[in-house]
Amino acid sequence: MSAKPSSTLPPFDPADPLGIDDLLTDEDRAVRGTVRRWAADRILPDIADWYERGELPGIRELARELGSLGALGMSLTGYGCAGASAVQYGLACLELEAADSGIRSLVSVQGSLAMYAIHRYGSDEQKQQWLPRMASGEVIGCFGLTEPDHGSDPAGMRTYAKRDGGDWVLSGRKMWITNGSVAGVAVVWAATDDGIRGFVVPTGSPGFSAPEIKHKWSLRASVTSELVMDEVRLPADAVLPGVTGLRGPLGCLSHARYGIVWGSLGAARACFDAALEYATTREQFGKPIGGFQLTQAKLADMAVELHKGLLLAHHLGVRMDAGRLRPEQVSFGKLNNVREAMEICRTARTVLGANGISLEYPVMRHATNLESVLTYEGTVEMHQLVLGKALTGLDAFR
Repeated sequence: MSAKPSSTLPPFDPADPLGIDDLLTDEDRAVRGTVRRWAADRILPDIADWYERGELPGIRELARELGSLGALGMSLTGYGCAGASAVQYGLACLELEAADSGIRSLVSVQGSLAMYAIHRYGSDEQKQQWLPRMASGEVIGCFGLTEPDHGSDPAGMRTYAKRDGGDWVLSGRKMWITNGSVAGVAVVWAATDDGIRGFVVPTGSPGFSAPEIKHKWSLRASVTSELVMDEVRLPADAVLPGVTGLRGPLGCLSHARYGIVWGSLGAARACFDAALEYATTREQFGKPIGGFQLTQAKLADMAVELHKGLLLAHHLGVRMDAGRLRPEQVSFGKLNNVREAMEICRTARTVLGANGISLEYPVMRHATNLESVLTYEGTVEMHQLVLGKALTGLDAFR
């Protein structure tokens, strides 16, 4: 069969050079458009100021608005959750992170970690008590796994829960916890005599505190906290009954990492768009800098990596919707897409020159945010070793 004549081909779209939109349904595009408009209206006008001040004011109001959009726990079903597809959730993460990684982190921790843990491993009573209010944004959640001395090796956690009569008594510390200081409920993972268990902890419980971490140079428009549990007494039904061992928190992390596969490309897209616009308007030596070969080479390379990453993200989303997405494939996506997003941001900074470090443009803000995204929910090295083990059958973790 001969190819169609070029006159019948659709025009080349610089915003979608591979025609990836053809893979999306009308509903997919509607979800993307809704989240993009919300972010443009509520986040983009103020985000540079919030970032410079190192705060996220009105976070509870933002959470309620995100809840009304159906963005909190959006890929979960029932209990007021939207029941959206994995692809639609990914598109929402992309649009949120195109505004700022801190906003996407708020949504990811709420839905893919705290809500997902309760939805997947919780009792009916726990689901009924927490999920509807978390889906609406009335209650913000956090997820306590990382500790000051145990990041990539959660099996060594020191947080411990012991039985005392019919209760549990929980003690320990968690570190680098998104949403911690504003959360109404924390899902905390702790060692017990029976193995690692998850606990649903109301943050108003005596002995629980969540001091906010200050002096960050990344994710500045995000609430990051330490969790301190000083003999927090919990009833017997506070434990998540559906899982014992590390597969519980690691299953949650895999779900959240999938959102990062998409979200990191939102940051990359924002930087690419800024570089492309700048290259067509900034003049040097008598013409726009986009007319010079070296600048065009940078733009071409950025576009290639951005849209290859989008194809990868969409492919993983289709596999998740089909129930065929493996954790190793999520590691593949996070490793590639975050790493390439960082390179896109750095290259965009060179196109903008000195203006690239100004908060009048989004480039340096996204670049510094991605330094955190690269590390959290699995460092580069951990994902490399996950893939290495899958490829060779040999375990380099021990």
